[in-house]
Amino acid sequence: MAKKQIRKKVKTQSKKIVSGRIYVKATFNNVLITVTDENGNVVCWGGAGIAGFKGSRKSTPFAATVTIEKVLAKAKAMGLSKAQVFIKGPGPGRDAILRVLKTTDIKITMIADVTPIPHNGCRPKKPKKG
Repeated sequence: MAKKQIRKKVKTQSKKIVSGRIYVKATFNNVLITVTDENGNVVCWGGAGIAGFKGSRKSTPFAATVTIEKVLAKAKAMGLSKAQVFIKGPGPGRDAILRVLKTTDIKITMIADVTPIPHNGCRPKKPKKG
């Protein structure tokens, strides 16, 4: 007879961070925001779907605004006061997110655009025979 495994409840402690990084991925369909500490450990995150938007409304600047406000509220509760911001993607929520970040009391030390840009593109198709 197999022994029953007893699971112990692990009590999660909320991290206290002073400075961190905010990663924003703004695509054409969604906005994803991740807040990490200086070492890259995820502290909190959120997206337009978590903020209550569905379908095509997730890709709007208003959805991005509501999402970043909710994530920043979580981060402030953990003590975040200074952050670096990394923005990736061509989505419509980019400018709205920057406007919200300007008005918060979190000190922004750096804003970087880390959108990947192809240098030479894909390999071209081979020419038609004939």
